[in-house]
Amino acid sequence: MAKYTREDITRLAKEENVKYIRLQFTDILGTIKNVEIPVSQLGKALDNKMMFDGSSIEGFVRIEESDMYLYPDLDTWVVFPWTAEKGKVARLICDIYNTDGTPFEGDPRANLKRVLAEAREMGFTDFNLGPEPEFFLFKLDEKGEPTLELNDKGGYFDLAPTDLGENCRRDIVLELEEMGFEIEASHHEVAPGQHEIDFKYADAITACDNIQTFKLVVKTIARKHGLHATFMPKPLFGVNGSGMHCNVSLFKGNENAFYDTEGKLELSKTAEQFIAGIIKHAPGFTAITNPTVNSYKRLVPGYEAPCYVAWSAKNRSPLIRIPASRGLGTRVEVRSVDPAANPYLALAVLLKAGLDGIKNNLTPPAPVDRNIYVMTKEEREEVGIVDLPATLAVALDVLKSDEVIKEALGAHLLEHFVEAKEIEWDMFRTQVHPWERDQYMTMY
Repeated sequence: MAKYTREDITRLAKEENVKYIRLQFTDILGTIKNVEIPVSQLGKALDNKMMFDGSSIEGFVRIEESDMYLYPDLDTWVVFPWTAEKGKVARLICDIYNTDGTPFEGDPRANLKRVLAEAREMGFTDFNLGPEPEFFLFKLDEKGEPTLELNDKGGYFDLAPTDLGENCRRDIVLELEEMGFEIEASHHEVAPGQHEIDFKYADAITACDNIQTFKLVVKTIARKHGLHATFMPKPLFGVNGSGMHCNVSLFKGNENAFYDTEGKLELSKTAEQFIAGIIKHAPGFTAITNPTVNSYKRLVPGYEAPCYVAWSAKNRSPLIRIPASRGLGTRVEVRSVDPAANPYLALAVLLKAGLDGIKNNLTPPAPVDRNIYVMTKEEREEVGIVDLPATLAVALDVLKSDEVIKEALGAHLLEHFVEAKEIEWDMFRTQVHPWERDQYMTMY
């Protein structure tokens, strides 16, 4: 990621004919928010003097304490390539501060920085993330509203003409590269209409910023192609859902703390402890990594999404897989995370869980190299495999009983996240769904 000074940004804004700047941040639910200012106000923004009403943002503050400040992270400066016609629009991602100059504890980005500081205190200089976000493309109707009609019948790694989303996907990649992304792979996924674009790993904050930018670009470019891009985990029954596998690693300086030539599978003791922490706290962090009612329609057997807590270096049915790369590329792939997750919160709980394993010298269970989907419940219990929560309601209950994950969120984020999600579950629980009418209207 480029490093910018205040002078750099002022100069670039003029050279690039930037007319507006979006001061972006992310709310508790992972939704991108922004305050757009004309370029004439750029100096005020760079002085950290731009205010907004925090009481209007989901889960932030009450109306009587609503004034909040936006502190731009200068290194997140980027000009949106598609905004050139009437003067360009640039973006700066911001941290949220209280009026007394302290970081706002309800800011997901600031919260991740807090957990990263704990890792640094333990001697780890970097926590890296390589995300694999998946999404679906649906056609828009004549009113510009999304339909359930897919734009292709492609499958895993298919090419045109079966993959009619290829042109859209290519344009997304070109826009991302123009914005500084290093794209590693772009391909059709397993389900019709499903796609994946992978970009190079980065430190946790940068990677989460990139995920949010990625979602914005995907949705914007898809609409230019007459398509609606959705990161909903399971938009269609009977096909694979969309995940966001998180490849994570801890570094000490230039050394990968997960790599040891003498260890089993060339994994270090630190890596094993980290895996053990993830396994211990997986049920507790699932409400964060899989935060919607719909998320649990994906976490079912038979569609490559994990629903059992186990790990392996060989197969893709467990929660954790260890990819084959070693050396600097040694990493732990957590496969349960979906793209509806707030990336800053998801990384905070994953890191906190792993650090707990390291602090307490936890030992992971033996790896499971069988296809867990075909094992019986008794066979799973025999080797200590537990299930992930099956609904959002269950996941919230487990979250509220996991002290480590609660600490990863802090009191403010925990309270407001749980409150919002319990409302979401209750709305779903009390709604009458078409399936129920199909099943029961004529039966009873």
